Amino acid sequence: MMYSTPCHRHTGNMQVAIQRIDPSLPLPQYETEGSVGFDLITRETTVIAPGKIGLVPGNVIVKVPEGYLLLISPRSSLPRKKGLVCPHSIGVIDQDYHGAEDEILVQVQNVSQEPVTVERGERIAQGLFVRVDRAEWKEVENHGAQTRGGFGSTGTHREEKKEYTAVTGH
Repeated sequence: MMYSTPCHRHTGNMQVAIQRIDPSLPLPQYETEGSVGFDLITRETTVIAPGKIGLVPGNVIVKVPEGYLLLISPRSSLPRKKGLVCPHSIGVIDQDYHGAEDEILVQVQNVSQEPVTVERGERIAQGLFVRVDRAEWKEVENHGAQTRGGFGSTGTHREEKKEYTAVTGH
């Protein structure tokens, strides 16, 4: 299998401690100058049965820098090319997940009718470092705001309220 040459970023670089489980595979890399995510390389060939969920080893243990989380997202071509989706949509790697057995695993579900093979050395997911803050909770009795209508209501609440008022007179 051929691997591309790493792209050298020009600004905003940070040093991140990383350990490869299999040093014969390349480190994760940014594929283009404009890439914000780096590609994780599959450490071993993994077969996922139809309808089943599998864990694909990403070959690395990453010590996420303080003030960041590492977001793991499936590659956009995964459903189309492989029939695999990530049942949890994304993965979050915390700052304290870097012990000796804490290899990044990519959880995938086979939504096809056939077994799917992810080959050793394949790019399976992308990692993105995201700055985070920890919340200090300030409990209140209420927020003094009008209810928007709940989950999935953006842009529909006002129209539904008008229809409800027209029908009920309230």
